[in-house]
Amino acid sequence: MDTFNTPNAACQFYNFKGKDQNMDYNASHRLQQFKNFVGIKFQLYNSLFTSLPFHRIERTGILLSLLLEIATEGYKGGKSPIEIIDSFFTKHTNYATDKERADRLFRLIQYVERQVVLFDAVEDAAFTEVNDVHGAGTLKHLESEIVESGAEERLAEKLKEFAVRLVLTAHPTQFYPGSVLAIIDDLSRALKENNAERVNMYLQQLGKTPFLNKQKPTPYDEALSLLWFLENIFYPTAGRIITSIKNRCYMDSERPVLNMGFWPGGDRDGNPTVTTEITLKVAKSLREGIIKCYYADVRRLKRRLTFKGVDTILADLEKQLYNNLFVPEQLTEISKQNILEVLHRVKDIVVNEHNGLFLSLVDNLINKVNVFGLHFASLDIRQESSVHNSVLTAIAEKEGILPANYGELSDEEKTLALEKISAVADPEKYEDVLIKDTLKSVAAVKIIHQLNGVEGCHRYIISQCNSALNVLEVYALFLLGGWKKEELVIEIVPLFETIDDLKNANAIMKSLYENEIYKEHLLRIGKRQTIMVGFSDGTKDGGYLMANWSIYKAKKELTAISKEYGIDVVFFDGRGGPPGRGGGKSHKFYASMGKEISNKEIQITIQGQTISSSFGNIDSAQYNIEQLLNAGLGSQLFMQKDKTLNEKEELLMAEIANTSLQSYLALKNHPEFINYLADVSPLKFFSDTNIGSRPAKRGTSNKLSIKDLRAIPFVGSWSQIKQNITGYYGVGTALKMLDEKGRFNELQELYKASLFFKTLIDNCEMSMLKCFFPLTAFLSGHSQFSEIWNKIHDEYLLTEQYLYKLTGKSELMEDYPVEKLSIEMREKIVLPLITIQQYAMARIRELNGHGSEEEIDIYRKLVVRSSFGIINAGRNSA
Repeated sequence: MDTFNTPNAACQFYNFKGKDQNMDYNASHRLQQFKNFVGIKFQLYNSLFTSLPFHRIERTGILLSLLLEIATEGYKGGKSPIEIIDSFFTKHTNYATDKERADRLFRLIQYVERQVVLFDAVEDAAFTEVNDVHGAGTLKHLESEIVESGAEERLAEKLKEFAVRLVLTAHPTQFYPGSVLAIIDDLSRALKENNAERVNMYLQQLGKTPFLNKQKPTPYDEALSLLWFLENIFYPTAGRIITSIKNRCYMDSERPVLNMGFWPGGDRDGNPTVTTEITLKVAKSLREGIIKCYYADVRRLKRRLTFKGVDTILADLEKQLYNNLFVPEQLTEISKQNILEVLHRVKDIVVNEHNGLFLSLVDNLINKVNVFGLHFASLDIRQESSVHNSVLTAIAEKEGILPANYGELSDEEKTLALEKISAVADPEKYEDVLIKDTLKSVAAVKIIHQLNGVEGCHRYIISQCNSALNVLEVYALFLLGGWKKEELVIEIVPLFETIDDLKNANAIMKSLYENEIYKEHLLRIGKRQTIMVGFSDGTKDGGYLMANWSIYKAKKELTAISKEYGIDVVFFDGRGGPPGRGGGKSHKFYASMGKEISNKEIQITIQGQTISSSFGNIDSAQYNIEQLLNAGLGSQLFMQKDKTLNEKEELLMAEIANTSLQSYLALKNHPEFINYLADVSPLKFFSDTNIGSRPAKRGTSNKLSIKDLRAIPFVGSWSQIKQNITGYYGVGTALKMLDEKGRFNELQELYKASLFFKTLIDNCEMSMLKCFFPLTAFLSGHSQFSEIWNKIHDEYLLTEQYLYKLTGKSELMEDYPVEKLSIEMREKIVLPLITIQQYAMARIRELNGHGSEEEIDIYRKLVVRSSFGIINAGRNSA
C-alpha cells in the first residue's frame, strides 16, 4: 500500500512533533487548520495518483512507498544513497541493467514531481483557512491600531509619501513551466471547491504535461510568463487593496501606494540574449497587457452602467482601447490621463444623476489606472559597471568625443572628461554587439516613454558598482545616446553587493552628492536617489551574518549622508527566496527598522519561486502585500525606538558578524571548497535545467570560480544537497565566541529586545530546518571531501546547539508551527528525489575518467530531473 495513503498520514507519516499545548490559541488553531485542510486533503487526493496516465502507475506508487521506507530507515542506519538505491532494486525489482534501473528512477521522479504540484495546490487552496487574513500584519489589523491610537491623520500623511514596489525578476529559480503553473492555479480552485471530478481531470492533465523545457526560454518568453501574474494576480489585487484603503478614508490622493517593477527584457547583466529589440518588444507587451485588462474591465462596467449619459462615454473608451489592441494601423492617441479623465466624468455622472449606483466598480478601475498607467510595470534597465567603461573606451578610440586615451585615465580625469561631453555617439559605427546595443538601449528609453509614459522605464541600475565614476559613466552614456541634460529624468541606481562595496557605499554617494553635474541631475528628478543593495552576492561573499550586518550599516550611513545633503534616499532591496539570499520573513525586517534608516518606501525584487509561492493567487498576494504595507507604515507610525539598534547592540552585532565572517571565509578558502560544490552538488548541471535565459555564471571562462558564479546556482546547489550554508554558516562559531567570554546573556537580551536580530535568527532556523546531513554523511570518511564535509556538519551542530540556548526552544522554528509542518511534509515528499540525485552524482564521480559518455549522460539526466522536484518542493530554495 502507498505510504501516503495510510490513515492519518499527514500527522503520523510526517512525524510532526509540534507542542500544541505550548502554543497560543491562534497558533494552535492555525496548526489544526493546516492539518485538516492541507495534511488530510493531500492524503485523500494523493490516492488519485494511481490513475495518472503513466505506464504501470500503480506499480510506481507502490515502489515509491518502498523506496521512501528504505531511504528513511537507511539514513537512520548510516547508509549512503548508493547503498539505499541498490538495496531498493535488489529487494523489490528484478532490474539488472543500469538503463532499466534509470528508467524506473525516472518514473519515480515523475511521480514525486506531481505529488509536489498537488501539495502546492492543496496548500494554496487552503490559504485563507490556514492564515488569518484579517489578523496581525494585515491592513485590517493596522486599521484597528490606527483607530485605537487616534493616528488617522498621521496615517493619511504617511500615505502621501509611502509606497511598496514589487519588482518581478526573471532570475532562474522557477522550475515550473508556465503550463504547469496554470494547472496549479486551476487545481487550487477545484480543491477549494472540493470538486473531486475537476481535481481528477486536472491531475490527468498534469500527468500528460511535460515539466522539462527542451530549450532555454528567451528573455521575451520569461516576460510573457510573468505578464500572466501581472494580468491575473497583481492587477485585481491592487484594485482590492487600494480600494480598501480609500474606502476607509485614509487616502485622498491618487498617488499609488503600490506599484510594480519589471526586469525581464531590461536586465542585461551577464545576459547577452537581452537586446534593445527585446526591451522594446517587452515594453510593448506590457502596454498591450494593461490595455487588455482595462478593455475587459470597461466591458464589465458597460454591463452595469447602462444609464443614459454614461453608456456612450464608456462605448467610446472601449473603442479606443480596442483600436490600441487590435487595429495596429489605427492606433489612437491614448494616455493614462485620457483614461482617468473619462472615468472621472463617468464617476461624476453616476454620483450626481444615478445615486452612486455601481460607483465602487468605477472607483476600483480608477485605482487600477492610477497604479498601472499604460506601463503595467516599470521596466528597469540593468547592466554591469565594467561594460559601461568598455563602451566609453571604445567611443573614445573611434569617435573622438572623449580623449583617445580615456581607458588609461585616472577616475578624476575620466570624470572631468565625461562632464565635457557635448556630442552624440553613433551606434552604427561599432561592430561590437555589446557596444552597439548599450548605446541603442539608452536611446530606446525615449521610445518607451512615448508609448508607455515616463513611468514605463525610468531607472538604470548599475550592478557591481564600486565607484562614483560608475554612476557618472551611465549619466554620460545617456548624453551620448541623444538625451539632453534638461530632459534626462532617469534615476541612476547604484547596486552595492559585496561586503567591500557596501563598506565603500557611503564614500561613493558622498562623492556623487558633491559632484556639480550630478547635483543638477538629482535636482531635476526631485532630489531623490534610489540605492539598491544586494543580499544574494553579499551572502555569497561574506556569509549570512556579515551580509545582513553590512547592509544594515550601509543603509544607516547612506540615510545619514543623504539627509546631510538634502537628498531623499530610497532603498531597493535585491532579495531572493531563501534566507541566504535575503528571503524568509522579509516583512519583519522592515517592521524592525528604526527612524535612522530610510523606510519611506519598501522596494524589493520578487524572484522565480517566490512569485508563485507567495503571490500565486489573489488571496496570498493580497495577504503578503498587506504584510509589507503594514510593516512599512507601522514602523513609521508606532515604532517606539528611534534606532533599530542602540550603540551597545550595534557593537555586539559587529562583534558576532566579524567572527562569523572569519569562520565563513575559512570555509570558502578551503582548498576543496569549489571542488566539493562542483562534484557533490548539481552545480555543473544547473544550466541544463533550461529554466532561465541567463547563464549560470559571469564571463566566458570554462574555469569555475566563486567570483564569477551567480548567487542563484550557488545558493540553489547548497539547498539541493541539503546543507544550506548561506543561511547559517558562522553563526554557531560567533555565538560560541561570546559564550566563552561569559557574555552570552548579552545575546539573549538582544534576542528579546530586537526584532531585527530575532528575525535574523528566525530565518537562520528556517535554513537549518531544510538541512539533512544524513544524505551526504557517507562523505564524512571520503578521501577527498571528508575534511570539508565534517567542517560544515560541525558548524551546523554547533549552530543548532547555540540557537537552542539562545531561544530557549528545543526545536527549530518552534515559533512557526504551521510553516514548520509544511517544510517537514515537503522534505519528506522529496526524500526519494534527493536520494536519487545523490545516487546519480556518486555514479558520475565513479564513472568520471573511465565511463562512457552514454553512461554518464543517463546519470546527468537523473541529476537534472531530480532538481525540479527538489527546488519546487522547497518553494524558496534558490
